[in-house]
Amino acid sequence: MLVTLSPKKPSHLKQKKSPIREWFDSVLFAVVAALLIRWLVFSAFVIPTPSMENSLLVGDYLFVSRLHYGTTTPVTPLQVPLTHQTIWGTSIPSYLDWIQLPQYRLPGFTDVKRGDVVVFNLPVEHPQAYNKYSTVLPDLHPHPLDLRSNYIKRCVAIAGDRLEVRAGQVFVNGSAQVNAPRMQQEYFVSTTTPVNEQNVFRKNGITDFSQFTETYNDSIGSNDEFGYIVKTTATLVEKLKTLDFVKRVQPVLSSKGLKEPYLFPASDLLYWNKDNYGPIVVPKKGQTVPLNANNIALYGEVIQNYEHNEGILFANGKITQNGKALTSYTFKQDYYFMMGDNRHNSADSRYWGFVPKDHIVGKAVFVWMSLDPNPVSFFNKIRWDRIFRVIQ
Repeated sequence: MLVTLSPKKPSHLKQKKSPIREWFDSVLFAVVAALLIRWLVFSAFVIPTPSMENSLLVGDYLFVSRLHYGTTTPVTPLQVPLTHQTIWGTSIPSYLDWIQLPQYRLPGFTDVKRGDVVVFNLPVEHPQAYNKYSTVLPDLHPHPLDLRSNYIKRCVAIAGDRLEVRAGQVFVNGSAQVNAPRMQQEYFVSTTTPVNEQNVFRKNGITDFSQFTETYNDSIGSNDEFGYIVKTTATLVEKLKTLDFVKRVQPVLSSKGLKEPYLFPASDLLYWNKDNYGPIVVPKKGQTVPLNANNIALYGEVIQNYEHNEGILFANGKITQNGKALTSYTFKQDYYFMMGDNRHNSADSRYWGFVPKDHIVGKAVFVWMSLDPNPVSFFNKIRWDRIFRVIQ
């Protein structure tokens, strides 16, 4: 039998790709690679607000590890690649919520721990919750779970913890927690005279300050005390105390029992404020709680909005499911309590509640670039001392 083999086409005679085809293949490869890295390994974020100062500054660019806690599968598949909520430079939504998939979390090599700086999706952008929090967070809009706004805070309590804030100090399970090294509090700095704000405050890294006169509810003007309200770290407070024109430095704290509006939960049963908050138990998967008046106030929104239950109604201090009142509830997932390191300038869990585990994005690892939004000069735009700084 005679078998005839077709001769191979010499490699130099193969049809070459057109420049447009090569460009398209290169772009497609880059987009797919970027998508996989962004989903599986790490994402880049920028700090837009001062809520984490002085640990993280406005203009810090971060790498956030998705490997630590395990990345999650997409919930909203109909989305323009490498976008979040809108198409770049526009207000046009970058996704369609016609299809919503169940979420799964891939294995990570650690769980969220107290003290971790965590990026998460803001829970209260849930369609049933966002209107309620528009006073504290005026730019809220409803989004699917995986496309809610990215927030970054420090985890101060994990699932099952009993948290309390006493005079600005966080206590967990009865023990005072170690404060972050660069955590900021608010202080009244009493001075003998107005100071050169550039030399005294800005050169020491204090950017949030204002003149203030403390009065003592009397008609004697000489009793008034002039000074400044500043937000700064405990280390810088000790430095301010050594200056000869500083008479005293005192923390500014809300009194215990003074009820602050807009705190979570919105209940007339609780008289809490940002400096004296709790005690409150963070929900834990498998934990069962009786649904009395206090627990309904604390956990009603969680049960209605984040536990993926059907037929739940939380209204008028009661929780019902398909019209039947619930007397107890067992949580389906873990939750966390997050606070900003800038304790008097942070919209955090004290104002909008717990962060569900399925909203966790990743752990902030290090700063790879830092740009000062208000530099003294062009040459000070880059904060060189912050580049490749590990986040603590």
